[in-house]
Amino acid sequence: MSSTIVLTGIKPTGKVHVGNYLAAIKPALRMAAEPGRTSLFFIADYHGLTFIQNNEEFRELTYGIAATWLALGLDPEHTVFYRQSDVPEIFELSWILSCLAPKGLMNRAHAYKAIVDRNGMLGADADNGVNMGLFTYPVLMAADILLFQSDLVPVGKDQIQHVEIARDIAELFNRVFGETFKLPQYAVDEETAVIPGLDGRKMSKSYNNTIPLFEPAGTLHKLINKIKTDSTPPGEPKNPEDPPLFALYKPFASEAQIEVMRASYANGISWSAAKQELFQAMDAFLEEPRRKYEDLMADPAQIDAILKQGAAKARALAAPQMDKVRRAIGR
Repeated sequence: MSSTIVLTGIKPTGKVHVGNYLAAIKPALRMAAEPGRTSLFFIADYHGLTFIQNNEEFRELTYGIAATWLALGLDPEHTVFYRQSDVPEIFELSWILSCLAPKGLMNRAHAYKAIVDRNGMLGADADNGVNMGLFTYPVLMAADILLFQSDLVPVGKDQIQHVEIARDIAELFNRVFGETFKLPQYAVDEETAVIPGLDGRKMSKSYNNTIPLFEPAGTLHKLINKIKTDSTPPGEPKNPEDPPLFALYKPFASEAQIEVMRASYANGISWSAAKQELFQAMDAFLEEPRRKYEDLMADPAQIDAILKQGAAKARALAAPQMDKVRRAIGR
């Protein structure tokens, strides 16, 4: 029986934060550990060019994504771990898919629509600040997914549309040129689909409410102390289901710790004490990955070597599918 192909990636547009880890990295690593899986993890570096156009920042953020995956337990020997830009077949396929993808489909993409809506509120031209990379971003993502005949794509809820667009484009290609692509499915971890940030809203770089994953312990402590809470005083029971503190605590604590914290909420733990418990749980969990991350970032040649090996494996997987695509279009 053939294995299930699972593919996921993160683009380097900022420091990886707790929300990225809980909503995307952790579920993907868990899937990779399941039997009968072929897992592909990639750094979507050329996706990042839509926003990051400073070469030093671009390079640093790309290494940061790679170091993050490795520090959190990704095993490059048992997975396919690569940098998107090291696999030229992705970009060849992206052009081919662009020649079929309807412009109307791109018009409905969330990222593009959000900028158009913002420009409308500001009274600016609808396409102000829109480059073609951003507009055709979903096509490149479709190529990322379809080239490897992916079965499952772990995503956050805000990324579901990209998998749906990949399916739409695959179906169109199959109708025009014959059965060539699998139709991928998305996978969302419902327990961590929306991770609260410092202000209680979804943790997001756009809201500037994130907790970067590998900050020093002192900085992590300061950020946790900034988390917004309500005015319930010490001694009064608190609802653990109200984010964000308990929601952030659970993924980093043991079952026993979670039950103790739940009881503490019922007994009226102060918010300052709850924040201290959250810090201790997160810091204990992140201490070893943080050390690995720092070691990797200090040795980028080690990261390059790992990614080079991964790119070779990725290209070996991509070659048969790309040959199939070329034959389908008549090349």
